[in-house]
Amino acid sequence: MTTKTYAHESAGSIMATHFLAVPEHYSVKDAIQFLKQHEINGENKYYLYVTDPQNVLKGLLPIRNLVSASDEQTVSDVMQSKVVSVNVNMDREAVAKLMQQHDFISIPVVDDQGVLVGIIDADDVYDVVEEEATEDFHKMAPVGLLKTSLKDATVGLLFRKRVGWLLVLVFMNIFSGAGIAYFEETIEAVVALVFFLPLLIDSGGNAGSQSATLMVRALATGDVKLRDWTRFLGKEVAVASLMGLAMGLAVATIGIFRAGPEVAVVVALTMVVVVLVGSVIGMSLPFALSRLRLDPATASAPLITSIADIAGVLIYFSIATWYLGSVGMM
Repeated sequence: MTTKTYAHESAGSIMATHFLAVPEHYSVKDAIQFLKQHEINGENKYYLYVTDPQNVLKGLLPIRNLVSASDEQTVSDVMQSKVVSVNVNMDREAVAKLMQQHDFISIPVVDDQGVLVGIIDADDVYDVVEEEATEDFHKMAPVGLLKTSLKDATVGLLFRKRVGWLLVLVFMNIFSGAGIAYFEETIEAVVALVFFLPLLIDSGGNAGSQSATLMVRALATGDVKLRDWTRFLGKEVAVASLMGLAMGLAVATIGIFRAGPEVAVVVALTMVVVVLVGSVIGMSLPFALSRLRLDPATASAPLITSIADIAGVLIYFSIATWYLGSVGMM
């Protein structure tokens, strides 16, 4: 049993150091006798690991194969020499993904020299998946990672974990106010534009949040790689355009009755553009953060919404100034 400590996020931090390994030169009879002399626990229930004299991992020996082999055969004759293992310094989340992908019950852990140092059981992986999922949910809120349960968290702790991002978003939203102030003359000329402002910018933020959530999940599970950005950009543009057209038609109907056909055209055009821009931003931010080796989960819904709000204000009043000016309403 090793006493060495490993990094918190590594395979070594979650591996069990109690395992059964037999030398490759053992006969089947010797291996069975070895098995009888040692306790079979959860980690050792299905397999024996096979090593050479330097304890380098050489293979995997299913116990069912051992009991069905003849006593004269050697362990190396009946073992599986092709065995998947992980390095002790491998990120534990990557280990969890590997085990889930192959539906492994357990997986051996080796050091840089290939020496068997431990094994990781499926139960350990479930704990990792739960912890990582909790961390990602907190980041998407965005809330700092809580080291305790929500029930036991103090008011001060919850305040510290939540206030930082909210202050950042407050200062980001100043740009939205600056955009509105810049187009003050347009707003004074057609006051009805203000009625549609929350609807339009919220739609862009909602579309962006949808895209970001889908992409963060796909990147986290390995379903999407960084090289797939161009491919998904085209798909996202197509989907967002269709959504924008459908939502644009809906808001144009409201616009006609609320402020007339000219404003209806403005809000319809704006809806198409803000949904398209919000969706592309939401889809692209997780890729950009991954490229910078940052956690894509930080492309959170509030962050996407704030960026989409700023873009929505500028797009809306730019279109309004251009179109209403061209039809003589300003």
